[in-house]
Amino acid sequence: MSRIRSVNTRPELALRSALWRRGLRFRLHDKRVSGRPDLIFQRARVVVFVDGCFWHGCPDHYVPPRSRQDYWAEKLAGNVIRDLQRVEELARLGWRVLRVRECQVEEDLNRVVETIIGALSSAQWISPASWRAVRVVQLAGDEEIRHLIDLAGRHEPRTERRPRSFIRQGRRSRAVLPTT
Repeated sequence: MSRIRSVNTRPELALRSALWRRGLRFRLHDKRVSGRPDLIFQRARVVVFVDGCFWHGCPDHYVPPRSRQDYWAEKLAGNVIRDLQRVEELARLGWRVLRVRECQVEEDLNRVVETIIGALSSAQWISPASWRAVRVVQLAGDEEIRHLIDLAGRHEPRTERRPRSFIRQGRRSRAVLPTT
């Protein structure tokens, strides 16, 4: 666990590089801004967090560990609630907050860059929904229930019943496991 980075992660570096190539300049991890966002656009009052799928409850890729399940369930819920509190606090202070998951950066970097440019260029910009899994309940068989909340705060919490998620060969995938 000590080797897991909280800053300068691969998705964060890819996003920073793409934004830099587009001519955008920003601050990194400023302690003076609540929550130490990954990217801070001071003049536009926009902050960007690049959240890891495991640590921040990606609704598609979070896979609950099989050991110490109570500990990890509490840890995930605590992380997501803290993220929600940070978004609310920054919004109260006049910041526009964009929370991006690592899978979004890896799957469609250009779309993430365009979303950030939209936030920087429009005073009426509204943060897109940012769903997070607060709790995952494993059901008998090959299904699970995911309890989701929107960090942007515009949608009511919801639950989804779906096939169990897993990670295979170092790549994230959601698969339907065969039923017997």
